[in-house]
Amino acid sequence: MRKTIIDSILAGICISLGGVAFLKVGGIVGAVLFSFGLITVVCYKMKLYTGVSGFVETCRDWIELPVIIVGNIVGCGLVALAIRSAIPDLVDTAHKIVENRIDKGFWNVMLLAIFCGFIMTTVVNFARQKMWLPLLFGIPLFIMCGFVHSIADAFYYTLALLPGEWTGQTLIIYLASIIGNFIGCNLYRTLQLAAPKQKQ
Repeated sequence: MRKTIIDSILAGICISLGGVAFLKVGGIVGAVLFSFGLITVVCYKMKLYTGVSGFVETCRDWIELPVIIVGNIVGCGLVALAIRSAIPDLVDTAHKIVENRIDKGFWNVMLLAIFCGFIMTTVVNFARQKMWLPLLFGIPLFIMCGFVHSIADAFYYTLALLPGEWTGQTLIIYLASIIGNFIGCNLYRTLQLAAPKQKQ
């Protein structure tokens, strides 16, 4: 479990570094640079919530999942704390993203997170088979489409909002991203299980 905690914190840090690049550069270039975070996570086999949610099978996997989420958020918070001090002009940019999420509301954020989750499991599955190019397409795809990634959002939220500025509404909207990502990450295999089996 100790390794899981460390790997999940490191994964949150990596995703946050991608988030810094996106906030700093913006546009398609920033979205492509964001891919560095996920490539690093997959390469070093770190524990990222959206990287493991689509592959949960055992009881241990289910037990580890909330630990991974918390570890990811801690990693994001550490980077956010450093960036808030070192590059404070990014706080306003992150705040606009958070405001956009809140304006969309629970259901719309969850829907956008479902699409992101589907993309994430797809590109991670490719990477597990040593096919890395989909990562360079999938990550910019969900960013440019405005789909919601719960761990990237953990960085944006913790950068934009001080602990006392979190409200019940903020937490509910963030929870929508976590739920939506999980649904999306498991969408393919859920539909596969529901599909009737072909006769041999």
